[in-house]
Amino acid sequence: MQRRTLLGAAGGLFAPAIVRAQTPGLKVAFLATLSGPAAAIGNQMRDGWLLGVKQQGGKLGGVPVETLVLDDELKPDVAVTKVGAALERDKVDFVIGIVFSNILGAIARPVTESETFLISANAGSSLYAGKGCNPFLFVTSYQNDQPHAAMGQVAQDAGYKKVFMLVPNYQAGKDSAAGFKSRFKGEIVDEIYVPLNQLDFSTEVAKIAAAKPDAVFTFMPGGLGINLVRAYRQAGLAGTPFLSAFTVDEATLPAHGDAALGFFTSSTWVPDFPNAESKAFVSAFEATYGYVPGNYAAHAYDTANLVDSAIRAAGPTDKTAIRKALEKADFKSVRGNFRFGANHYPIEDFYLCKVVKRPDGKYQTETVRKVLSNELDAFAAECRMG
Repeated sequence: MQRRTLLGAAGGLFAPAIVRAQTPGLKVAFLATLSGPAAAIGNQMRDGWLLGVKQQGGKLGGVPVETLVLDDELKPDVAVTKVGAALERDKVDFVIGIVFSNILGAIARPVTESETFLISANAGSSLYAGKGCNPFLFVTSYQNDQPHAAMGQVAQDAGYKKVFMLVPNYQAGKDSAAGFKSRFKGEIVDEIYVPLNQLDFSTEVAKIAAAKPDAVFTFMPGGLGINLVRAYRQAGLAGTPFLSAFTVDEATLPAHGDAALGFFTSSTWVPDFPNAESKAFVSAFEATYGYVPGNYAAHAYDTANLVDSAIRAAGPTDKTAIRKALEKADFKSVRGNFRFGANHYPIEDFYLCKVVKRPDGKYQTETVRKVLSNELDAFAAECRMG
């Protein structure tokens, strides 16, 4: 019932839903993948955003907020159609959310050309971090390469000589491979790209078994990861270190269960962070929604607080002032260390994390060690913001 209260009476869980402001104020289109195998990621992001707005009394920067929740269905054409309607009919001030980089790529041009702020709380395509940077586009998560570069550093530090790589065949998958290889200097014994809708990984795990690598690196978000981890365990490969990003995390751990225990991931944030803002967020999130938040929820929650800080400083109408206020990132992040580079992508820390089972029976990732500090993405130097 708590979730229905937040979403308002309009629509079901995956239908467009509106959180209504009582008086004229900001309008936000929150676009995420809310159906299909990747819905767990979008649900986390939506819930993190709505919690951030709720904690500000339904306002951001003291201005009432109306949030239109949209499901892109992981279809770029659907995303373009729904965002187009939000821009033209609803006159939204912000488009926020975005799980997948192919969706970001589809909507970036129409949103920014309309001089509407686009803030991605997850997808961090390299296409917009360098020469493609844009004054109306911000990313509050990471540049896609970075979490994978952190895991490449982990593999390098561990002294692995041979690594098997398995990633999905789209922009973020290509970014993940590039990120891992930027830090890992050993041999990639095989590099396999699979479709985003792949369900059966029996062929791939057989190839892993035959290759006998020192470790496996993978990026398999949502349902992809669930199927891969199951196949990996069934093939008896658990003795081969499983290094990943966004494959075993709070969005999918309820489905993984014990199969993911002991597997590693890299992240900007996990629920055991000790700072006050993080502790308060985790407590409020679990009390409100009844499940464990992951970095997807944390990034969206940070985004709400970022927008709150910008509107509080600049007001709701002056876009130049809002942009400058967003760039300052004058809010307390659950991640602790957070600021924007000149390309509007974060400068932040990255951690090695491990899947554990809590005393209450729920699963979460916990910090093993910090891997990278104050990390600026590799494309920022190419950005020439107008």
